[in-house]
Amino acid sequence: MQKTFQVGSKTFVLDQEKAEAAFAAKKVINGRESMTFNLLPLKYQWAYELYRTMKANHWEPEDIPMGKDIEQWRDERVVTDQERWIIRMGIGYFSAAEGIVGDNIQHVIRELVTAPELKLVLGRHAHEENIHADSLLYMISSLGINPHECEAMFEDVDTIVRKNEFVTRISKGLRRDLDLTQPENKKLFAKNMFIFGQCMEGTQFYGLFGMVLSLYRQNKFPGIGQMFRYTLRDESNHIELLRNLFMDLVEENREIWTEDFKENLRSTMAEGVQLEKDFIRDCLPVNAVGLVLEDFLTYIDYIADRRLEGCGLAPLNPGIQNPLPWLAEMMDIKKEQNFFEGRVTEYQKSSALEVADDDDL
Repeated sequence: MQKTFQVGSKTFVLDQEKAEAAFAAKKVINGRESMTFNLLPLKYQWAYELYRTMKANHWEPEDIPMGKDIEQWRDERVVTDQERWIIRMGIGYFSAAEGIVGDNIQHVIRELVTAPELKLVLGRHAHEENIHADSLLYMISSLGINPHECEAMFEDVDTIVRKNEFVTRISKGLRRDLDLTQPENKKLFAKNMFIFGQCMEGTQFYGLFGMVLSLYRQNKFPGIGQMFRYTLRDESNHIELLRNLFMDLVEENREIWTEDFKENLRSTMAEGVQLEKDFIRDCLPVNAVGLVLEDFLTYIDYIADRRLEGCGLAPLNPGIQNPLPWLAEMMDIKKEQNFFEGRVTEYQKSSALEVADDDDL
């Protein structure tokens, strides 16, 4: 069907069937290649809606006061060496990890997907990783930590090195010309999404999130705790983004969803969990007030199983219970999309709030 527009002496004919064929050719991978970045009509509606949510949640590190944190960091009567070590490990690990995630999103996943709306939301994801990296620089400079110590931590602390190598090895494997019509290469790409979304951001980030927020709950390091809360809200969206992308890729390429591949993903998660547990033991070599090592180790098992089940995979520890119920309100998958629902702690630009209110009408 064609539609004709007569404007003065000129006639324009629009071919709807051709446009519908272009829409039908939208895919996660191996879709219609185009430099026009034409978002409409949207095929992956969830991606655009998530993009809008992420955009509305924008925050800047400098908006968060660090005066109390600086005061506590310098006062040995207020915080212990163990608590300072947790902060150092958090800054040391995340100063490397956030950049690794952003680089993979921008230079691997976003390069290989073909639907424009997927590229749009992935671009926002990469931007948020830059904000997280910037927030860590802000923490380091505010507390007066020697930045070379942070670099030394992610190069010299063995458990940090091994966690980083766990994710970078698959990222490196995709930085070459790949024939994504081949099932094995499709699996490699799907595994990349799974590792970064469910194993790394979805599981390996959560040990330190829990420890820092435990200190925050005790009124220690309020500025750092607030930035970690904003980061956690962002990570919740990142986990959902990569989970949806993974599930759509599998749905469009059912031949890769074999029992062997499912078991490979479960084994990969098990490896990631073990690496995270080793790291947690380095973060918390001795128990501290409100921080019990075994609780955090069990919590990682609990979170990992939630991630697996969210991707249609069998859990590693069926029936495991959350050992930290207070963290469920902050970090549970069922809660995290509404993590900042309360207006007191919500950080959204006024224009974004107006849009949200209009959408509710």
